Amino acid sequence: MIESLCNIETAEGKMGSFIARPRQGGPFPVVLFYMDSLGIREELRDMARRIAAAGYYVVLPNLYYRRTRQPATTQDGESAAQQVRHLSVSTVMRDTAAMLAYVDGQSQANAKSLGAVGYCMSGAFVLAAAGSYPDRFKCAASIYGVNLLTQGDDSPHLLLGRVRGELYFACAEFDDYVPKHIMDRFEAHLAASGSNYHLEWYPGTRHGFAFPERQDAYDRAGAELHWERLFALFRRNLSG
Repeated sequence: MIESLCNIETAEGKMGSFIARPRQGGPFPVVLFYMDSLGIREELRDMARRIAAAGYYVVLPNLYYRRTRQPATTQDGESAAQQVRHLSVSTVMRDTAAMLAYVDGQSQANAKSLGAVGYCMSGAFVLAAAGSYPDRFKCAASIYGVNLLTQGDDSPHLLLGRVRGELYFACAEFDDYVPKHIMDRFEAHLAASGSNYHLEWYPGTRHGFAFPERQDAYDRAGAELHWERLFALFRRNLSG
């Protein structure tokens, strides 16, 4: 495994990012890994390494770079909730454009074969990315994603008709952040859009079930199933 840190140039500054890829072979299909609201930490870097070990070039950006260059949200005294308020679909789409430009210039990245995964707050961002850059994203996975369907003009569900890649949505059975009635409404929009998608409920799980350090929510069976589904999604869409 080769790991590195880089600063991806954006219109608003330098977005510190963790990069991981296999040591031998390449170029490798690209996976953009969008962080959850707690920010970059070793737990997420380990998850990025697991994806990279399966044969992918993984980019894990610090989406909070406008507020802090520290890798974790707690290090600058701001809570995760305060940090999240400074993000929007439009700002993260600009960041996505910068990430796409970055991987286009990397010899070990096969940027023509590109997917994404986002957790919690970034479930909305990966759906928006797939709709905003439909010619780039072959697939995208939202893991207990929030704000997929909102009342705002920038609600990600409004972009469903533009998505060309395959979509996957993993939903926790017990999720205070994403009530089932909201996801039922969202799935109705998915079905009406004609999207190539699969939405799956994970019985007995809570929001955050895929994070091994989230002691109040981690569910080993659910977490491993999410990895199985994620890698199958990538194999279907990013191989060859």
